[in-house]
Amino acid sequence: MPSPFPGMNPYLEQDDAWHDFHERFIPLVATLLGGQLLPRYIVKIDEHIYVHELTEESRRWIGRANVSLGPGPPEAASGPGPGTATEVLEAPAQVQLPAVDRERQSFVEIRDRKNRELITVVELLSPANKYAGPDREQYLAKRGELLNGPVHLVEIDLLRGGPPMPADNRPDCSYSVLVSRAERRPHADFWPIALRQRLPVIPVPVRSPEPDAQLDLQAILDRIYDDAGYAYYIYEGTPGPRLGAEDMEWARQFLPRSLV
Repeated sequence: MPSPFPGMNPYLEQDDAWHDFHERFIPLVATLLGGQLLPRYIVKIDEHIYVHELTEESRRWIGRANVSLGPGPPEAASGPGPGTATEVLEAPAQVQLPAVDRERQSFVEIRDRKNRELITVVELLSPANKYAGPDREQYLAKRGELLNGPVHLVEIDLLRGGPPMPADNRPDCSYSVLVSRAERRPHADFWPIALRQRLPVIPVPVRSPEPDAQLDLQAILDRIYDDAGYAYYIYEGTPGPRLGAEDMEWARQFLPRSLV
């Protein structure tokens, strides 16, 4: 069963669904690209790791309860040998270390099969990339390295929430795809996508003059929607950010009848 929406399904943009969608999207993209690019290229999945210290309300602690160090084993009657400590040094205080949460977000790499040189990176943005904070800064730093090097970047943004990635002359839109070819920078191809618009078929460039691979984003979304069974639970939540009144009225026509 494909997604009932003609384009992006706004109900996927909620905590209960987005991470699952992201982690299904990347392997499927890798599979589809591999079918088009093998054996000249290899298609791999790598991941960003974002480390967050938990808030005080949700904080847990590393390890078990404190265990004080007791005295060492009894010494032999002859006394300690050279360099052997004669007593345990007690620390003046003890502290607890807060645990951290590690968020992993996968992406696709296309590499030359012979020398493993990185050719193209395909990213699907997540809220961690888009909202202000250290995760966005980390992603922008990595993005900057790619844009200043010889690697093509395909950046897919299927989130309405959060400020968009920086780009001059960027059209206003709900969703977007950026395809930055290394040889054309600073210019890049851009697909602005409206809420009610079908997701496009996009190119994934490799070495020129070899032909681009292609990804049908709408077909990918519909396949994941069906495989994941989203129809059975995502409509219990609400899109985030909330749709405006006119868009919400439009969206209601696609909801399961039991929820209308």
